[in-house]
Amino acid sequence: MLRTPTPTTHRPGRRRRALLAAAVAAGAACALVLASTPAPAAPAGAAAPLPLERLFDNRGISDDDRPEAADLDGSGGSLSAQDLRAAGWTPGRALVLDRTVLRWPATAPGRPDNVRADGQRVRLAGRGDALTFLVAGTGERASGTGTIAYRDGSAGRYTLAAPDWRHGPLATKALALPHRNTADGARAGTVRLYAVTVPVVRGREVASVELPEAPGLHVFSLALRSPSNGWTGSWATSTSGYSAVGPWTDRTLRLIVHSSVGGPRARIRLENTFARQPVRIGHASIALQERGAAATRRPVPLTFGGRAGTDIPAGAQQFSDPVGFRVPPDSNLLVSIHLPGTVRTLPVHSYSNQVSYLTADARGDRTADREATVFDQPLDGWPLLTGVDVAGGAGSVVTLGDSITDGERSTPGANGRWPDLLARRLRDQRAVPAYGVLNQGISGNRVVTDRYPGDGVSTVRSGVSAGHRLERDVLAQTGARTVIVFEGVNDVRGDTTAEEIIDELRSIAARAHARGLRVLVATIAPCGGFWDCTAEAEDRRTAVNRHLRAAGRAGNGPYDGVLDFDAAVRDPEHPERMLPRYDGGDHLHPGNAGMRAFVDSIDLRELT
Repeated sequence: MLRTPTPTTHRPGRRRRALLAAAVAAGAACALVLASTPAPAAPAGAAAPLPLERLFDNRGISDDDRPEAADLDGSGGSLSAQDLRAAGWTPGRALVLDRTVLRWPATAPGRPDNVRADGQRVRLAGRGDALTFLVAGTGERASGTGTIAYRDGSAGRYTLAAPDWRHGPLATKALALPHRNTADGARAGTVRLYAVTVPVVRGREVASVELPEAPGLHVFSLALRSPSNGWTGSWATSTSGYSAVGPWTDRTLRLIVHSSVGGPRARIRLENTFARQPVRIGHASIALQERGAAATRRPVPLTFGGRAGTDIPAGAQQFSDPVGFRVPPDSNLLVSIHLPGTVRTLPVHSYSNQVSYLTADARGDRTADREATVFDQPLDGWPLLTGVDVAGGAGSVVTLGDSITDGERSTPGANGRWPDLLARRLRDQRAVPAYGVLNQGISGNRVVTDRYPGDGVSTVRSGVSAGHRLERDVLAQTGARTVIVFEGVNDVRGDTTAEEIIDELRSIAARAHARGLRVLVATIAPCGGFWDCTAEAEDRRTAVNRHLRAAGRAGNGPYDGVLDFDAAVRDPEHPERMLPRYDGGDHLHPGNAGMRAFVDSIDLRELT
């Protein structure tokens, strides 16, 4: 079995205060779980750990015809079994959320289906990258501290918070439903469920989990996130919004993506992010691009759990089965996806800087076509597809950013985004591992505030904030070792203060460190000359950069390193502006030369 190298674990002493300060952030939980002392013995007479379903003591799901049969919140409110079924969350269904396989309770409506956290000991075995809870919060006591016990006798504390099921942030929810049941009937209004992830000590076998004493915290499921186990992320993108399409009926998408590293086997990841209903995948395939939508040879079919197609529940993701398909590094791939039904809305990455293709209505399954003939419609963006992984490799660097990272103003179709150039530079040297590079840039994205609210069909496709998407787009990425955060220019041009940006960058770093990732933060590049890069925006930008440079010089600040992208492209005579040779033409986005300047300024040893 192939295994990925275990990343260096950051020592807790240096960052304990910052990590605990970030323990409940963005409606999710992060906690320090690196205790090395033996676990205290269980009190005499303490109950032995039991499977979670044996501990269920609350009825949170009701049939619409019998709403009085459940009471999640103590006031007669409950989740609708019909709404859950419409979302694809059927009893006993396996749900992949942030790379964790969780199982929705298999109980019938009106029967116990969740546990109110009150110190119960849950039996759980295995090793993982993290521990994910599927939760909802009700009332005031929906957060607390619990314990993870390991087979070697050690233990670690974790902090878990369940956002409120009616008023919590939509941007971080796993699933939203359109109404709640009450004893007096249905009540319109969005209710939420959350997948909240906390760290575990990598490599140690978990024996049990003690829940917090927080009865307003309802746990429906929990599971360990499996290690990457020999897989490296080669290409990735972020879901930036949920958009109306077509409608499309019985069409095949042919999406063009670019690998960073190669490997002898491959798999893809599809995500139904932000959705309220399942999406049906008829077939899928992968191939090397010859030209346009044409493949070099017949595409290789992909399967999902041994089947040709799959249904992806609302808010969930699905990995294809591994397939013997050699992915060359630095190459264009064709990922084809057949949508057999009628589709009106889809999650999408809106700006791809790359033309993909699709067929007309009723052209059926064309995933096996080598020729480009039927793929006669151009497609901007990448619907559904969020990742391509390869077997082997050294792990991945994740670049978290905005439109500059997304590649705007670099040559379309040339794969000249700065993360692409970084991947090539890594491949052409031997001093550090040749990591994969995953581009999680979203055009228009911000560090602090959500541009897209995180729920519903919208024409706004600038994504939820960097803090709100950190779990999905960075911490859960395959083989993630290091994250480079290069964001903030959209914040400083808005109403966000420098202090708010700095606080969120610190929180992002603390949460990533708690998972063992190395964190590099880049200074904000100049934007003088762009219409809303005012003097006030420049003051905010320089304040953030001043903080980052000071942290870099200190050597023991919240970040492992600071990349000075501002210094790489600014005009020494007019430091609020880019040098003309780096300017992509609008004074905000660097062109090809500016992208190269960013990458040339990186000391690759900072990545390890």
